[in-house]
Amino acid sequence: MGLDELRARLDSLLASQGLSNDRRAEASGLHAALVEFKVVVGTHREALAKAEHELSEERRQEVDAERRGRLAAEIGDAETVRIATEYTARHRERVLLLTRKVEVVRDELAYAEREYEALAARYQAARQGLGSAGAPATSDPADRELEAMKAKADREASQQAVQAQLEMLKKKLGKQ
Repeated sequence: MGLDELRARLDSLLASQGLSNDRRAEASGLHAALVEFKVVVGTHREALAKAEHELSEERRQEVDAERRGRLAAEIGDAETVRIATEYTARHRERVLLLTRKVEVVRDELAYAEREYEALAARYQAARQGLGSAGAPATSDPADRELEAMKAKADREASQQAVQAQLEMLKKKLGKQ
């Protein structure tokens, strides 16, 4: 699920609740959104790591192509110099592209983390009874239920992250 889809879903969830005084429903909805955001942030972190690895590998290939061109020039092999120059240009162009990609993924990750933190603050306020109106509510036994829901949602988020990682590994190994 993309960040925009998640944001739209969150907006829809909060709009459907309106000014409801049902703290549990609000907290539950916010918690579900937090779990999904946690997965999105994890996905962005994985994408950043992958893009940085690709960039590193491409830079290494660019340096190798430049070195091969210099060595070929030293021995007077014009054809190898021409080919090495072509490959150096290709790798240089790819390095520029991947550099921009890493910057964009970093920006997306920072944005997702900021959104997650803002949502976490709203969730904490809802759990503490402040809700969207900002007025403190009375403490009731439902707080224990909220804690149990939070623990369950955290477990679900962990399971989803593990499942996503397992799927990625299966794809890498070609088992799917």
